[in-house]
Amino acid sequence: MTIGVLAIIAVLILSFLRVPLGFSLLTVALGGIALLMDPSVALTLLPMTISEAVLSYELAVVPMFILMGNVISRTGISADLFKAANAFFGHVRGGLALSTMVACAGFSSVCGSSYATAATMSKVAYPSMRQYGYADGLATATIAAGGTLGILIPPSIILVIYGILTQTNIGDLFIAGVIPGLLGLTMYMICIYLISLRNPAAAPRGESVSWKARIASLKGVWSFVAIFVLIIGGLYMKWFSPTEAAGIGAGIAMLVAAVTGKLTLKTLREVLIETAYTSVTLYTVLFGALLFSKLISYSGLADGILLYVQTLGVSGFSLITFILLVFLVLGCVMDSLAIILIFVPLFAPLIIAQGFDLVWFGIVVVVATEIALITPPIGMNVFVLRATLPTVPVNTIFKGLTPFIITDVIRLSILVAFPSIALWLVTMSK
Repeated sequence: MTIGVLAIIAVLILSFLRVPLGFSLLTVALGGIALLMDPSVALTLLPMTISEAVLSYELAVVPMFILMGNVISRTGISADLFKAANAFFGHVRGGLALSTMVACAGFSSVCGSSYATAATMSKVAYPSMRQYGYADGLATATIAAGGTLGILIPPSIILVIYGILTQTNIGDLFIAGVIPGLLGLTMYMICIYLISLRNPAAAPRGESVSWKARIASLKGVWSFVAIFVLIIGGLYMKWFSPTEAAGIGAGIAMLVAAVTGKLTLKTLREVLIETAYTSVTLYTVLFGALLFSKLISYSGLADGILLYVQTLGVSGFSLITFILLVFLVLGCVMDSLAIILIFVPLFAPLIIAQGFDLVWFGIVVVVATEIALITPPIGMNVFVLRATLPTVPVNTIFKGLTPFIITDVIRLSILVAFPSIALWLVTMSK
């Protein structure tokens, strides 16, 4: 157990020192297993773990969804989504911010990345909001908060990683993420509307358009709707597995982009290179996480924590509350992916022992890490915006995010208190 504790401390220190997460996990895991057992065992487990992961059918879902997201993000769908959302919501007070939030939810649901959503929408939506006199705090906070929906609304790479780490059905995780994701979108939109009522100068009304123009604006988003409905509907109806859904989604995205003339040979080359780079980076992190999970298991740390918790008599939602508080506190200083990779293998046995559903726990964990993306001092979405919008101070973005963070905490509390919200669609699909 001592080696397990030291291993976690070592990974945390290396993470704070900005050592790449994959190399941190691999190095610490190899060193820990060598100390715990024997160096030869560590050197044997490394290729075994990598080969098992590479040959895993389920893991093929990662590059396919990344490819789909890259193709869609390169075909201008973000601008089309914003245009369509603005046609329907732009005339309402705070309408541009509401439109941005809807566009963020739509774009993130097909690209699966919070960072990509925040970076893309900052270029698409922020100029329009500034043109109509929106306050910087509300404009940037809307984009940063909207970007967090990318790790919950399926297909989500974070949910894929969680499923691999905990051996949970990825299809069930995707289905379970739909209602909490829509709940998050709805609560964010209510938050924006209340802000605009309290401070009308920060969120002026936009121009109203005719219903004919609104219907016409939907022309550019039909491919997004088709892909999303096909993936989620197919998983819900059990027509295909998550890996097959990823392949189908990537194939349709490339076909649509080619037919509409948006996928040139140059764009295809850039998309494939970007997909390969991102996939290799994620695979390296996953290899390290899987080996690190074995170290935690061999060290007996998870079993020791379980025994200690049972001795204390902490159980049920008190334990869940404690675990989520740990995630929220760590989220203030660590990247969300690092939190999941390091601590989910540690807490998963506790969740199983308490009889909680791992699918539900995955959703509440992802919502907790969503909050981590926009909380100071290290809210990664905020720093993505800072890089794309260098004229906006970081403290302005964080100040604007305060009501969104409060909204997220309320949503997390609702999902913890009512697990059926996340599990209803999963139960209905069985």
